[in-house]
Amino acid sequence: MSTSIKQMMQEIGQRARAASRAMARASSEQKNHALLHIAQLIRQQVSDIEQVNRGDVERAKASGHDAAFIDRLTMTPKTIESMALGLEQIVSLDDPIGKISALQKQTSGIEIGQMRVPLGVIGIIYESRPNVTIDAAALCLKSGNAVILRGGSEAIDSNTLLAKLIQAGLTAAGLPMDAVQVVSTTDREAVGEMITMTEYIDVIVPRGGKSLIARLMAEARVPMIKHLDGICHTYIDVDADVAMAIRVCDNAKTQRYAPCNAMETLLVNADIAPKVLPELCKIYQAKGVELRVDSATRHTLESAGLKDLVTASEADWQTEYLAPILSIKTVADMDEAMNHIEQYGSKHTDAIITNNQDRAKRFLREVDSASVMVNASTRFADGFEYGLGAEIGISNDKLHARGPVGLEGLTSLKYIVMGHGEIRT
Repeated sequence: MSTSIKQMMQEIGQRARAASRAMARASSEQKNHALLHIAQLIRQQVSDIEQVNRGDVERAKASGHDAAFIDRLTMTPKTIESMALGLEQIVSLDDPIGKISALQKQTSGIEIGQMRVPLGVIGIIYESRPNVTIDAAALCLKSGNAVILRGGSEAIDSNTLLAKLIQAGLTAAGLPMDAVQVVSTTDREAVGEMITMTEYIDVIVPRGGKSLIARLMAEARVPMIKHLDGICHTYIDVDADVAMAIRVCDNAKTQRYAPCNAMETLLVNADIAPKVLPELCKIYQAKGVELRVDSATRHTLESAGLKDLVTASEADWQTEYLAPILSIKTVADMDEAMNHIEQYGSKHTDAIITNNQDRAKRFLREVDSASVMVNASTRFADGFEYGLGAEIGISNDKLHARGPVGLEGLTSLKYIVMGHGEIRT
């Protein structure tokens, strides 16, 4: 590693650590003022943001990035407004910092409780989504943390502009600019330094593809909140409402293809398959979705006159497409569906469509994923839809946070003791 990059990252870390102390004591009013000011600046500079982002998008296209990558990178008036709305939603949330759980008096006379506190300094490493710059900074800001943001080289100009708006908001609220820092270099050595800076960074949140996560899992010394894949399933049960199943499963796959909560595998009970699959798959094919199917599904669909089906391979059940491709398997019952999810799923988000309450409860209990749903599209699995505001990511780990990570996921608890002069005997 070059001395200059190591020195730069060390200085960023030192500034972030110093700023984290100021953020920990910042009032809710200060933090909300900063967030609202950032939202105002975003709305005032929509055209500037679009213009800068277009440059990033053109470079990415010239570099040969695929459609899913370009979709994640592109900022439109709608996505820019969503960032501002996310900021306002975070403002409306209760500030978790400093909250004390119910104090309990012990026989010694002391009272024991827990206080919610910031994690300290959070490092975010992400790839093509520039909206992460706003989402992550806002959540870290409201939860009293400092943050170091290292976005991908393809979005460097978009991220730099958004960082300036964030720092302007911090300044307007009397908070340190160093509470949110964007790493200016696109050199990958900066990532290598960042993930080992245990003296400055308390947790790393990676948001990117499998290669990024795999690298960090192998090299990081700083603890991480992460997810590797979003292989999301929907199981259509024998007792499903057919019209509901078609509507929900269409949305789960085609509302957007690129997000990690898009459905990648559809599992269908054999007894309801002839009622639901032909109509649903006609919708998919009309939207240009490639269908990769097992033999039983092929028989059902070809009997209904559908063509252009691809035979699913073993690799398909293990693939997060992030594209207009869907794997479909016909199963005997819910147990086979849950066994498939256990074998091939990524513990991200899985759903069942059924009117049978007993099976719905079993599915909720037994499927070991961060989000488990009944009669709803997997596309709901994000912080905004869960009422958390903009999320910092989705974790399919079990420690320290699981599912969409909002404000509370960026905090910890410490014990507090209230005494009255008691001594231990």
